[in-house]
Amino acid sequence: MATSDPSKRKTAQPAPASDPFTPPAQQVWLAGLGAMAKAQEQGSKAMEALLNDGLAFQRKSQAEAQQRLQEATERLSHMASDLGQQATGRVDKLEHLFEDRVAKALHRLGMPSLLDIQMLNDRVAQLEAQLAALQGKKPATAPKKPRSRSA
Repeated sequence: MATSDPSKRKTAQPAPASDPFTPPAQQVWLAGLGAMAKAQEQGSKAMEALLNDGLAFQRKSQAEAQQRLQEATERLSHMASDLGQQATGRVDKLEHLFEDRVAKALHRLGMPSLLDIQMLNDRVAQLEAQLAALQGKKPATAPKKPRSRSA
């Protein structure tokens, strides 16, 4: 018969994970420890990759925002120039309308227009020239020219 020798007995060692007789709770525990070990091992690499992805996304977002801001600025500047041109045209129309109404009001009051005053000035100049001719003088408005002497 077989004798049981205490020195030949095997000591209790943890069963490997591949052993089909390992309890499921221990397998879950070992899987969790393995995942934690891998996460610690690859954690810095994953963190660097996430940081790089985040920086790339931030740069892309900022570039897109800059582009949209520039497009909006261009649209607003075009709209402002269009509004300025429209306002200038309307102000010109309003100015002409105002001038016409003032001229009509002055005409109704019997005030001479600028054209009337210019015509009167021209007529006075003609009359002065005629008066000077009748008196034997040269018109005061015409400058005297020096005569050249011929010998």
